Amino acid sequence: MELKSNVPAGPIEQQWTRHKFDMKLVNPANKRKYSVIVVGSGLAGASAAATLAELGYPVKCYCYQDTPRRAHSIAAQGGINAAKNYQNDGDSVFRLFYDTVKGGDFRARESNVFRLAEVSVNIIDQCVAQGVPFAREYGGMLANRSFGGAQVSRTFYARGQTGQQLLLGAYQALERQIGLGAVQMFTRHEMLELIVVDGRARGIVTRDMVTGKIASHIADAVVLATGGYASVFYLSTNAKGCNTTAIWRAYKKGAAFANPCYTQIHPTCIPVTGEHQSKLTLMSESLRNDGRIWVPKKKGDTRSPAQIPEDDRDYYLERKYPSYGNLAPRDIASRAAKEVCDDGHGVGSTGLGVYLDFAGATQRLGEDKIRERYGNLFDMYERITGENPYQIPMRIYPAAHYTMGGLWVDYHLMSTIPGLFVLGEANFSDHGANRLGASALMQGLADGYFILPYTIGNYFASGKFEKVAATHAAFQAGEASVVARIQKFLGIQGRRTVDSFHRELGKIMWELCGMARNENGLQAALQKIPTLREEFWKNLRVLGEGEELNQSLEKAGRVADFLELGELMCLDALERRESCGGHFREEFQTEDGEALRDDETFCHVAAWEFTGYGKKPARHVEPLAFENVHLQTRSYK
Repeated sequence: MELKSNVPAGPIEQQWTRHKFDMKLVNPANKRKYSVIVVGSGLAGASAAATLAELGYPVKCYCYQDTPRRAHSIAAQGGINAAKNYQNDGDSVFRLFYDTVKGGDFRARESNVFRLAEVSVNIIDQCVAQGVPFAREYGGMLANRSFGGAQVSRTFYARGQTGQQLLLGAYQALERQIGLGAVQMFTRHEMLELIVVDGRARGIVTRDMVTGKIASHIADAVVLATGGYASVFYLSTNAKGCNTTAIWRAYKKGAAFANPCYTQIHPTCIPVTGEHQSKLTLMSESLRNDGRIWVPKKKGDTRSPAQIPEDDRDYYLERKYPSYGNLAPRDIASRAAKEVCDDGHGVGSTGLGVYLDFAGATQRLGEDKIRERYGNLFDMYERITGENPYQIPMRIYPAAHYTMGGLWVDYHLMSTIPGLFVLGEANFSDHGANRLGASALMQGLADGYFILPYTIGNYFASGKFEKVAATHAAFQAGEASVVARIQKFLGIQGRRTVDSFHRELGKIMWELCGMARNENGLQAALQKIPTLREEFWKNLRVLGEGEELNQSLEKAGRVADFLELGELMCLDALERRESCGGHFREEFQTEDGEALRDDETFCHVAAWEFTGYGKKPARHVEPLAFENVHLQTRSYK
């Protein structure tokens, strides 16, 4: 397998502009001849489907939700980055590029990151034109706030529901094209197979989640915008439906999977309270603008926070990282929270929590201003915990949230399978080993609105496409494999539920491949996961039938894929014998507990190729070169 990045030559500031001119175009009258399938209707999928249809391509869009509005992008809270420099505080496209490369611990492709920063300024204009209600200052100018890993205010926001408002903007653009007949929308459809004909992605096989009908869908290109795989941990901030099935089917068909061990643990989530929970709740990183994080200096201090005086409090992020304070990047803030809790300073009944305190900000700004900025987040916290955060500090703890790994893509966002494009969190391209806050929304909309429309046209204009029918052998085989897999799930008739297997896998992943990893733990995980997977295929119980609405069957397919992906994640983490960003190997750390990279050996992308069932996947390497932001030890002190 060859990993050809297709990065254009020339100065990085001119690459994308020049490349847009150099790429081949499709005549407007010819666009209707090329059809596109878009899987996923979140920010990346909806923006891509709407934009491609606006250009004239016939588009089919698929989501497993009952409406595109329910895509998980809706859950994003804090904001979206853009290098507008409205605050005149020193921001620029290059600074956003620099912060993103540094935040990712120098494990991302420079050219892709610079393009993301460059395009960011267009995203805000696009969304404002759509009517997205960004927060504004008293005089009407768009407001900004700060996020982790940056010393400027570049984050645009709509209170604590930025993802929802951005998604509504993309959704209305999508619905307009649906209304015009340019997009066919398939809700409650789950992609269960990718079809490759003559080496090119030419379609998918789906299951109608209401009737159980299996059907093939044909196109000239397939776009996957299906999000990340943090649900492999069972307890995560992701929606329960989030899964890896689409990208895993692509991996099995020859798409390389890059850096699967790069997972992000978000530092500000409501702590776990017990075995009854099926997911966790995020508290936006934006809260760290005004909230201060602390723990009692005394181990095992059970006094209420109001009874602990200032001198007995350890504002550990401000102490360890004075330049960034509470806005240190997510990987660093998460490990710092784990460290103080492991050392006996944690708060709450489990001891796995730290305080996020707004007393100082409320006194300085007034409760009305805090309510204006974060009201819906405070309300959410109170509904879940029964505690009023205006009066007592929030309790927070890190949780699985996002995945920087994903399908490998080149500069055109195309995978190693020609014609298969991958957008947003589903690909690996922009964030390296750690994503900065407010950059996921930026990437999803950049990919869908401003990058794919150019690169997919270049793909169409660069070759001829033979007509393919659903009677083609590849589609017939794809449908047969989907039906056989469903029948296999239904036929096991064991004693354990799908959720019991998912929960057990999640515990293995969290404990052995979570915030901290080591060789012994990863080796243990690589023993436990195959054993659990073997039991899954012998002792799973799926009730109901395949030709009906069957959520147990849906979950069985997703958990089966997680049981394979989890093993690949642990293998990737074991092979990467260094610490970088969210991948923290305990054997590789500095004297003060920071990540210790090995640039000589691991300054590369690791892309895994499926080689067959029961065989070890092949590890391929794309070297990373840093010509504009020179390799250095990351420091936020």
